[in-house]
Formats: sequence, structure tokens, C-alpha cells
Amino acid sequence: MRVGVLQVEVHLPMAMSLKDKRSALKSLKDQLHGRFNVAVADLDPNEKWQRASLGAVTIGSDRASVEGCLRRVVEWMEQNRFVEIVRVEQEFW
Repeated sequence: MRVGVLQVEVHLPMAMSLKDKRSALKSLKDQLHGRFNVAVADLDPNEKWQRASLGAVTIGSDRASVEGCLRRVVEWMEQNRFVEIVRVEQEFW
């Protein structure tokens, strides 16, 4: 069994308030969970409206499948017009 952890720092250019940020993050987390079957959490609950840090976790039988899943998550986020990726970190066990 392999575990993959992804941490993505994002910029939310459309967020003009904390309420906008929370709404955008909830939508993003729900979409990631639904599309890729990963567990997603908001890691850095800071009060900056346009910055956030998300964590995603997936488990698979081999490293290649786990890496592939997390790679697809990042690729999808790169194409999402509501977020801009600032930094990506990945770890595997």
C-alpha cells in the first residue's frame, strides 16, 4: 500500500472577502473529492482572502497509481480559472 500527500498553495484572484474565499475553497474541495476520490482539507486557515493552502491525500496499491492520481489533481487545478497554483509539494510513503 502506498500513500501520497499533496500540498498546494493557491491564489484565489476572484475572492474579494473571507466569505468568497470560503465559498471558493468549499467548491474546489468538493470538486477534487468528486472527480479524483481524494481526501481534501484546508491546511492554512489564515485570514488572507486570496491565499490558501490545500492538502489532498490518496492511497493506492502502488506508487505509480498514487503519483498518477496526484498528477491529475495538479493538472486539473492548473486548468481551473478560479485558482492559480503558487507552490506544490508532494510526499509518498
